[in-house]
Amino acid sequence: MGERLEQVQRLTEEYSDLPREVVVKEDLLRTGLAFSADALRVASGFKSKAYFIFSFDLVPISEMAQQENLHAPEEICLKGGPKDFRRTIVSVRLNPSSPYRIELSCEGHLILALEGTELAEVEFPEVPEYYRRTLVGGKPITDIAPTIEWGYLLYLTVFRMCQYFGRKIECQFCDINENYRQQKNSGRSYTAVKAVDEILEALEIIQETDSESRAYTVTGGSVTSTLDGKSEIDFYVQYPEAIERRFPGRWIGKAVVQALPPDEVKRFHDAGIQIYHPNYEVWDPRLFGIICPGKDRYIGRDQWIQRILDAAKVFPPSQVIPNFVAGIEMARPEGFTNVDEALNSTGEGLDFFMSRGIIPRFTTWCPEPLSVLGRQNPKGAPLEYHVGLLRVWKQTHQRYNLKAPPGYGSSGIGNAVFSVSSFMDVIEEQDNPRSQEHD
Repeated sequence: MGERLEQVQRLTEEYSDLPREVVVKEDLLRTGLAFSADALRVASGFKSKAYFIFSFDLVPISEMAQQENLHAPEEICLKGGPKDFRRTIVSVRLNPSSPYRIELSCEGHLILALEGTELAEVEFPEVPEYYRRTLVGGKPITDIAPTIEWGYLLYLTVFRMCQYFGRKIECQFCDINENYRQQKNSGRSYTAVKAVDEILEALEIIQETDSESRAYTVTGGSVTSTLDGKSEIDFYVQYPEAIERRFPGRWIGKAVVQALPPDEVKRFHDAGIQIYHPNYEVWDPRLFGIICPGKDRYIGRDQWIQRILDAAKVFPPSQVIPNFVAGIEMARPEGFTNVDEALNSTGEGLDFFMSRGIIPRFTTWCPEPLSVLGRQNPKGAPLEYHVGLLRVWKQTHQRYNLKAPPGYGSSGIGNAVFSVSSFMDVIEEQDNPRSQEHD
């Protein structure tokens, strides 16, 4: 038995209170995924990675010998196999040297293998009809309005760069600016600032042809001065205003921007946004200043947290869902070196927010080599940390008797579609979650 497989099995037994599938899912997200040539050939007929905001890869495009960036699927679905996996949706993060590899079995089935041992069968996402369409100006819809979460979420990155630019102010885990450059250099259609009319045109096509998407996210890089002559709130709010005028109530509207003052948050609410994501990234006060120097300089941690609390007076608390990047608190050289200390710190933040009805979500850290911390920490955080975090998150969520957060589709292993962490997989299945989302 290989060392990694032995570790996965050990942690599955140690954390038997969690779905066994999430140990593999978290390891895939932190380690990345390799593809055989045959598996990539099959993947070419399915929905491919759109690089919707960050690279979410462990190697740059220039090091992908099989051009995985052009052929690999956006996500995979694990199911069945020797471990009898329940349906588990996982975002694809490319790493040709990963011990996890998708291959074709002797019987011609797609399988996930770890160190040569089969774990589960694999499905790739079908290409939605609208993915084959282009806008009048020739841009592919995958550039303007790609989908993730197995088709549930339309991801509208309307500003594909960030004004926290340069080592002294950029978030140290983030590769948004570098990824924009590599996508443009690769020849991909990759619009920096998407016009409102482009978004509406794409959504018209999706409206005509699609019944799977249930939510959209308006997001992009931070605006510290102006963009197209507009402040951050003026720039971003124009999109939901236009979408909700044209398609009132068709999708659950979500906005991922900075922690804004209450009067500006109210403008999102009044525009029709239902869920507000003011992402705080890391809880520890010292690490916040080191890892998010721009956010610390322009807003500050204390103000950021207060604005999250203030937003829960504009929206219902359950509809204020800040994200953190799970694992960066263990990034060298400044992060925690002990898993328990890191979990205690993050758990403090979870308790702070959940005790107030605010439910933080998290993205499992992908140490992208185009980011500062990714270059310094190519292996990311230990798997023990990520599995331990799921237990802490689940226990805190249960302690305050909270429901599954709205805007993420179904909850529970076998049902969840959120693909960049397992927080929705560990929530106990709840009745008719989709019908509750508009409550």
